[in-house]
This record gives sequence, C-alpha cells and structure tokens, in this order.
Amino acid sequence: MSDAREIALDCLAAILRRGRRLEDALDDHPGYGRLEARDRAFARLLVATTLRRLGQIDRLIGHCLERPLPAKAGGVTDILRLGLAQLLFIGTPAHAAVDTTVTLAAKHEPAKFKPLVNAVMRRLAREGAGLLATQDAARLNTPDWLWRSWSKAYGEEKCHAIAEAHLIEPPLDITVKDEGGDWAARLDARRLPTSTLRRASARPGELPGFADGAWWVQDAAASLPVRLLGDVGGKTVIELCAAPGGKTAQLAAMGAEVIALDRSEARLERLKGNLARLDLEARLVLGDALSWRPDAPAAAILLDAPCTGTGTLRRHPDIARTKERGDVRRLAARQGELLLAAVAMLAPGGVLVYAVCSLEPEEAEMRVAALLEGGAPVRREAVESSEIGGLSQAVTEAGDLRTLPCHLADLGGMDGFYAARLRRSG
Repeated sequence: MSDAREIALDCLAAILRRGRRLEDALDDHPGYGRLEARDRAFARLLVATTLRRLGQIDRLIGHCLERPLPAKAGGVTDILRLGLAQLLFIGTPAHAAVDTTVTLAAKHEPAKFKPLVNAVMRRLAREGAGLLATQDAARLNTPDWLWRSWSKAYGEEKCHAIAEAHLIEPPLDITVKDEGGDWAARLDARRLPTSTLRRASARPGELPGFADGAWWVQDAAASLPVRLLGDVGGKTVIELCAAPGGKTAQLAAMGAEVIALDRSEARLERLKGNLARLDLEARLVLGDALSWRPDAPAAAILLDAPCTGTGTLRRHPDIARTKERGDVRRLAARQGELLLAAVAMLAPGGVLVYAVCSLEPEEAEMRVAALLEGGAPVRREAVESSEIGGLSQAVTEAGDLRTLPCHLADLGGMDGFYAARLRRSG
C-alpha cells in the first residue's frame, strides 16, 4: 500500500495545485497503472475521500496548530490530509494510519516536520472522532461560492441536503443494452424507478456482462435527457458534444441512427472504443458544433453541453476544488452559443433537448430563458413525470427536468442534471 499512498500524494498535489482532474491525475501517473487492482482502488479512494472531506480535514489540522503551515510546506499539509482521511473516514486502524503517514513524511519532507506530523496524527487519533461530531460536515466541505449559489437557487435547507449527498461514496449505476435477461439478479442490483440498475460500488470490469458489452456505467440522472426525445427508433439523431458517449450508446441501443459530434479527437477515440465494446454503431464526426452543420436540417438533436459538472460532485469531488465562479461565466457564454447553433440545425417541428450536469442556474435554466427571451424560433415542451420514471420532484414549475443529488436519497441519491425540451416553430 505504500506505493498507493505515494501515488495518492502526487495526485492530490496535481489536483489542488495544478487543477488536474482526479481521473487524469491518476491515469497519467506512471506508477498508477503498475499497481495491483486492489491498490489502484485504494489510491483512488484515498484521494477522492480526501477531496470530499477536505474542509473538515483542514479544520482539524488547523485545530492542532498554533499557526498555519507556510505555503512552501504544502507537501506536509497534503501528507496530513491523506493520513487523516484514512484515520477518520476510510477506517484504517489508527496505528497503521499514524505509522504510514509519519513514514511518508520522513521520506518526502525535511526531518523537522516528522515530529509535527506524528503529534498531529496521534492527537487526532485520540480526539478526532469527538471533534468531527461538532462539525457541520456539509457546510465545511462545500466551497463558499458553491454554497452561495445553491442556497440562492434552491434554498438553505435543500442546499444543505445537496451538500450532504456529496459526502457519500456513490453506488454503481448501470444501463443495460438489452432489457432481456435478468441482469438485476446477475449483477446483484436493484432496479430504480428510472429503470437504471443500481448496486454497491464495484470495479465494472470484474462484473458479469461488462466485457461482453451487455451494459455500461451511467448515473440514473444522466440517462434521463435522452428519454425526452421520445421514440427514436429508426430516426436520425444528432448528438452535439457527444463524448465520452453514454448517451450515444443509449440512443444507439434504442435504435436511433446517431450522428455523434465532438471537437476532441481523443474523446471521440474513447467513444469509439466504448461503442465497440457494446457492439453499437454511430457515425462519429470530429468538429466544433459552432461551425459544423448537417447535410439537412435535423428532426432531433441532443446538446449535452460542456459545463462545470457541479452536479457530479458525488463521483468527481475534484470539481469542487478545481472549478470557480469564473468558470461558470465562461462556460455559460459558450453554452449560449451552442444553443443558438443547435437551433440553426433544427428542422421545423424538430425537437432539441439541451442538457447539462451542472447545478448552476446560469448554465441551465438561465440559458434556456435567455434563448427564449432572445426570440429564438423554439418553444418549451414540458416534461411529464411519466417520461422519467414518475420522478415528479424532478420536474420544475416551468416544465424542465432538474434532478438534485438529494433526490432518491433513500436509494443512494443521483447526480444533479438539467434538461429542457424545445420544439422548433413552423
């Protein structure tokens, strides 16, 4: 496990100080791929838990220090963060958490910091559980700008519930390619109201049916926007910003002729690989949706726009530490441009579904409102709860789809997603 901890230390620094995505930091680390599967899982869990509980952990470190550590001692802080994640949240035995953390400090930091790391770890081994009981975990682990945004958009109580949902390691959600076969039993999963299969978190490649292309991993909320296009069997559907391809696979499995556009060649290659494993077909197109146009106006378009991804913090806790308010403004501007481009591709009477996995209204409800107020030749077509598994709480007053991480809380929650269905006039 020592190598896993050292890799976790490198990746935590890459995320917090260089803004790397969690998965990219792990996958690009030269030692990560050489770890045994069990150690890879531990390294990821360690970094993800540290990020998920960073506010609480930093408060506890501050409680033990007379003055903050200097910025140049960031490595010491990260070592303590990883150690406390093991000690207080992962369940590593206290002696092992203390000893491995002190060893890590001795290897990577000046000798003068070893006594400090030892003292902090031993003190919190004694006092940490009691101190945790006094903390508001949801508030401490949520950056201020996100807390303000969610409180304004959803109210203080729902904001707190959203933040609570982000503290829980999410289950594994599965979309089955062919409903035939008792996959719920074979995967030891339960069927959600959305028809998604859900089971305890596991490494997908070790489960039956994955290698055979019988299913793919897709959060329950992420599976809903495609449903708003209705019956797509035999129809051509253009998917803009398609990679990595969960919705592409969903459309293809429903019998659609999919034109999947993305401007990233690397992401399209990943999409191609996913489709190959699933034995599904789509026409993949490398291009920018702002300038690319189809040969003929489209009857159905899905725009899964690039966004901050704040609705996916359950699965990607790095987002809370790598995104900021300026990213919302920047992406909202591009989303507005993409919406106008999508409308320009749409045939009279055609349907456009706009979706983002963001909890920020500026990227979601406000983008559709601006489009309609700007005179675009489309009208909102309200979502019915029957289309999304009866989730009436996920239908807004305006008739759009809005899932929150605290929805289906008794079943393990779901990602935050927004989708609006628009029909072109004429």
